[in-house]
Amino acid sequence: MPATLGATEEFLADFFRESPALDRANRFAVELLMREVLTNAVVHGCRTDPDKQIRCCLRIKSGRLLIAVEDDGEGFDWRAARAHAVDFSDCSGRGSGLLRIYANRVRYNAVGNAVTLVRCLAGDFLSKKRDVFSGNS
Repeated sequence: MPATLGATEEFLADFFRESPALDRANRFAVELLMREVLTNAVVHGCRTDPDKQIRCCLRIKSGRLLIAVEDDGEGFDWRAARAHAVDFSDCSGRGSGLLRIYANRVRYNAVGNAVTLVRCLAGDFLSKKRDVFSGNS
């Protein structure tokens, strides 16, 4: 998808319209995680350059949701961000802390322009679907 906030909003709307229903707690966490990584990819990774691309793939398997996002940006020093104490009262710089709270696993590639999140889905939501949605157009 193009690196625009409009494209990410459309992707999110399509995902929640076409995906299996999530219970309230999981929907909040999944939407928060997806918005955070997609917005970061647009704003920080691609610097809102619509000529750059963001790729996103979501899968649900064995009660876990995998969110993988990669952008055409140069990446960032995720190791420094991980070591930095997060102050949730700040207006920015809270993303890595939010990911650590709401995802069970957070992994970046070496360059820092791709992230994979795993969220264990609690409650009654245990879908057998493997490929839920892909935004790699």
